[in-house]
Amino acid sequence: MKVGFATLGCRVNQYETEAMAEKFIKQNYNIVKFEDFADVYVINTCTVTNMGDKKSRQMIHRAKRRNPNAIIAVVGCYSQIKPEEISKIDGVDIVLGTRNKGDIISSVNKVLTYNNKVVEVKGVLKNKVFEDLKIEEYQDRIRAFLKIQDGCNRFCSYCLIPFARGGVCSRSPQNVIDEVKRLANNGFKEIVLSGIHIASYGVDLDGNWDLLKMLEILDTVEGIERIRIGSIDPQFFSNGVVHRISSLKKLCHHFHLSLQSGCDETLRRMNRKYTTLEYSSIVNDLRKHMRDVSITTDVIVGFPGETEEEFNKTYNFLKRIKLSKMHIFKYSQREGTKAANMDNQIDGKIKDIRSKRLIKLNDINEEEFISRFKGKSLDVLYEQKLNNTEDEYEGYTSNYIKVISKSSINLQGRIISTEILRSNSDHANGIV
Repeated sequence: MKVGFATLGCRVNQYETEAMAEKFIKQNYNIVKFEDFADVYVINTCTVTNMGDKKSRQMIHRAKRRNPNAIIAVVGCYSQIKPEEISKIDGVDIVLGTRNKGDIISSVNKVLTYNNKVVEVKGVLKNKVFEDLKIEEYQDRIRAFLKIQDGCNRFCSYCLIPFARGGVCSRSPQNVIDEVKRLANNGFKEIVLSGIHIASYGVDLDGNWDLLKMLEILDTVEGIERIRIGSIDPQFFSNGVVHRISSLKKLCHHFHLSLQSGCDETLRRMNRKYTTLEYSSIVNDLRKHMRDVSITTDVIVGFPGETEEEFNKTYNFLKRIKLSKMHIFKYSQREGTKAANMDNQIDGKIKDIRSKRLIKLNDINEEEFISRFKGKSLDVLYEQKLNNTEDEYEGYTSNYIKVISKSSINLQGRIISTEILRSNSDHANGIV
């Protein structure tokens, strides 16, 4: 039996897909590309934007076309929010939510045995139990994503994620530590700690656990050379945290601090919990303690009520603080959120104009950041050989600069000091 996976959205979804794939492997399934013929297709969905929903539906239709007789399982955030809508799509046999992806094999077996549709989506708002989808045999032997937290209690006015993922729940500290040690023993160089709101790690645990305490413990694990954290709330870095993490030897100097807007009035409507002054203070503190730090972010343009003056505040704020990379999103109206019912929804053409302005600014800032390291030697973890060449390898520095280098020897899976030759748009060219 063959199974193919399509994964949309965040790193948490990537981790959960790998955990589900391992369950299939243990049942003697062969993992194939989603584009290939398979007996089972699993689509791990995202519902952050309307586009996420649309892509999920497209994946369902593609799977149906590739094998009309295949079992199609749709899991994740979109399933959690709209299970009835998905169950009515032609070809869908299984619908699972965000807290029971571990049931995927039993659900497939039910369909095979009884030929009945399986729809099992449980309420998550009051469910604060972490679903521990352990991975024992990672398919990628270079960088491992490790989910340590799920859920979010923030309820930003534009976001469905708390309704899709439920309240904050944290993975057992001992389970996290044990898995990191196992990854080290299996030869991994880098781990990426991920979660829906990873800064909330530990708030639901006994024993004064938090993300900082976990980072300090993992820093002592032998064998792991890099520890990276995923997207994180800027407020995590207040109250002296920056000073403490600056002493960690393995923590990568790259932080994705989600901003969303550089205008305080817009931030208040978004129900974000910080001001632009607080954000810039955190950025300056990180740069003070880590000279090579890369700070990236997300920005939403066209949020309801965003006037030209408010957008210009965002633009000027971002121009001033010069982040190393910005991911620009046009506001997507999501049914069930407060923002969907706000007055002064912004016209799509205006969103396009504002988005293009910020993308252009990002291109300038990104190239300027990479150019700072021209002529310097940085350690690069080479992850893959580029398919279109015989001697080019792609990897990332600790501060997440993508580097492409030529080499006659195999660099894959190795951390190697590399001289940065030049900036080339979104990456650097290096020489080993």
